Amino acid sequence: MGSKNKVMVIGASGLVGAAAVNEFLNEGWDVVAVSRRKPEVDSAREYQHLPLDLQNADACRDAMKNMGDVTHVVYAAVYEMPGLMPGWSDPAQMSTNISMMENIMNPLSEVAKGLRHVNVLQGTKAYGAHLHEIPIPAREDAPRDNHANFYWLQEDYIRANSVKYGYAFTIWRPQLIVGPNYGVVMNLPPVIGAYAAICKKLGMPFAFPGGTRWVWEAVDTRLVASALCWAASEPKSHGQTYNITNGEVFDWRTMWPAMAKTLGAEVGEDSSLSLAEFLPANAGVWQEIVKEHGLRPLSIEEVCGESHHYADMCFMYGSDLLAPYTFLSTAKLRQHGFSGAYNTEESFCHWLSVLQDRKVIPARN
Repeated sequence: MGSKNKVMVIGASGLVGAAAVNEFLNEGWDVVAVSRRKPEVDSAREYQHLPLDLQNADACRDAMKNMGDVTHVVYAAVYEMPGLMPGWSDPAQMSTNISMMENIMNPLSEVAKGLRHVNVLQGTKAYGAHLHEIPIPAREDAPRDNHANFYWLQEDYIRANSVKYGYAFTIWRPQLIVGPNYGVVMNLPPVIGAYAAICKKLGMPFAFPGGTRWVWEAVDTRLVASALCWAASEPKSHGQTYNITNGEVFDWRTMWPAMAKTLGAEVGEDSSLSLAEFLPANAGVWQEIVKEHGLRPLSIEEVCGESHHYADMCFMYGSDLLAPYTFLSTAKLRQHGFSGAYNTEESFCHWLSVLQDRKVIPARN
């Protein structure tokens, strides 16, 4: 790719953003990583980190003055409210998310005369999966689901802005994303790892804490990043919306023993509990674990972010109702030429191992 292609990853410290930084670096691109925290990546190549608060319009405008050579964008930033799920229907959450996009894309579009492509992240909430049953499988050409969502505000903005400034775009709808990032809004491996460590410290079995069985899909953050890189240079992706998953279904209870083995934990009988309550309640126990194992000096809040709330939803905590069917068709993406896949069990275990190596959670004993 060389220096003629320069990608700006916005939301670079997040789950998708950090993976995108790593992928584009490995593919030889020049990368600008926009995030308040510097992303944690494995690539040895250098990149530019631009610490920026996307809610500060003046700071964004000033920062973009020197970004005229950016040719591609990955927009992976998101604002979520405390408690996570209630905010999904809150007008303030939607307003903040569209403002963040406008604050950086407006000045960038003015100066980056060679801007050619923008990747934008959505998700299954585009199909109303958080509100009602969705078609099986959900396909990208379905009519826009009639509910308020910042996805629509951002999509309408990008469609109009792309016409005005002459760049292409691709929209992505991943399932449950799996990666190594801690302190984020929706990532389960740090939560699962912390839960296992606390159970072990308290002499409790590593029991599945959820409710009704939920068979669904996930996607490895490495696969999402690879797809973003593919789309940046693939004309077939222009103007398209793609679902993306690992390519298989999974069930938590079936996968639980493999994760227990990775974590050195003992599986027990199912024991329903709220991780959003259990983990903060054992913040002191976690600090003992941190000292005992020489982990990074992170509080349980810093490990979980809002992801412990997400875990309760994903595990169907407290529910004996039939779990929703949220299966996505990925036929269009494969037909257009991208065919990557991951084993979901191996994906979860891989990222748990990475978190152990990074001393975020204890190593297996």
